[in-house]
Amino acid sequence: MADLAVLVLAMSLGIGLGLFYFGGLWLTLKHLPARGQPAILALGSFFVRSAICILGFYLISGSGLGALICGLAGFMISKVALIGHLGLGGVRNRWWS
Repeated sequence: MADLAVLVLAMSLGIGLGLFYFGGLWLTLKHLPARGQPAILALGSFFVRSAICILGFYLISGSGLGALICGLAGFMISKVALIGHLGLGGVRNRWWS
C-alpha cells in the first residue's frame, strides 16, 4: 500500500511540475510582445522553469524508477490538459497533418 501512495504522490508532483512549467511558458509567451528585450525574459523564464523542474524530478527519482515514470507521466498529462484547457488543440502541426 505504501508503494501505491508513493506512486500517486509522484504523479501528483509531476502534474504540479507540469502545470508550473507549461503554465509559466504560456505566461512568458503572453508577455513577450510587451517587453523591450524579450530575449532576456524568455531565457530567464526558461532557466528558472527548467531548474525547478530538474530539482523536482531529482527529488522524485529518490523514490525509485517507478516513481520517476509516474512523475513524468503526470508531467505529460498536465501538458495535454493545459493544451485542452487553453484551447490550443486546434493548432495543427504541419509535420503531422
